[in-house]
Order: sequence, then C-alpha cells, then structure tokens
Amino acid sequence: MNYIFMPKLSLAAMSKLMKSSGAQRVSDSAKKKLREILENESKNITKKAIKFAKYKGRLTVKGEDIEKALR
Repeated sequence: MNYIFMPKLSLAAMSKLMKSSGAQRVSDSAKKKLREILENESKNITKKAIKFAKYKGRLTVKGEDIEKALR
C-alpha cells in the first residue's frame, strides 16, 4: 500500500510566520522549504519529548518534556 505524505502545516501559516518576522514577500518555494524543515524538526523534538515523558511514567507529553528535548 502506498501512502501519500500530507503536510500538517499550511503554506498560509508559513507565509504569516515569515511575514511576522519581517519578510515583505515570500515565494512558494520558501514557504514549502520552511514547512518541510519545521515539520521534520517538530517530529524529532516530539520523539525526544516522548522519551522524557515515558521516563517519568507519563503518556502525556508536557511543556517541560519539550523544553528538555530542545537542550
């Protein structure tokens, strides 16, 4: 079975984020690349945070787990 990857973050959200950081205009390729990077990084951070939550005996990932994952 073939699975189709569906991005979780919208291009509109990427545009808003980049413009709120000072970009006047943003190309579609820039939005797509930022989305790809943010989705990959968030997956990596989440995987680390899950390990911290499990170590504490929790199923729920908390903000403190995310903070530890970023260190």
